[in-house]
Amino acid sequence: MKTILNTDKAPKAIGPYSQGINTGNLMFLSGQLPILPSEGKIVAQDIEGQTKQSLENVKSILESAGCTMDNVVKTTVFLKNIADFGKMNEVYKGFFSEGNYPARSAFQVAALPQDALVEIEVVALKD
Repeated sequence: MKTILNTDKAPKAIGPYSQGINTGNLMFLSGQLPILPSEGKIVAQDIEGQTKQSLENVKSILESAGCTMDNVVKTTVFLKNIADFGKMNEVYKGFFSEGNYPARSAFQVAALPQDALVEIEVVALKD
């Protein structure tokens, strides 16, 4: 069974993809840019603000499926500049319960859509 995840509390897909897919017990969320849903664009200019918005978008999609950030089992973080890793990490850790951190990969990439500083995708396990 495959269900499309879609909420107005996260940015609409800007291409031929879904915000996320629920396969029953596994959810795969598309990479979330730091787009403020109410504005339809990136508002924050620093890595901390953009990380927070990307994760707020992830959180909103998970909540639309009855889950929380504690359901996340794997994240992939794409950074425009790997030197921002430490600042991103400080914001990132606040979105998860202590001791319940997901597995994670982080990469510097040449560029991100809309000149974002960060994009975050997740895989979550629905209880």
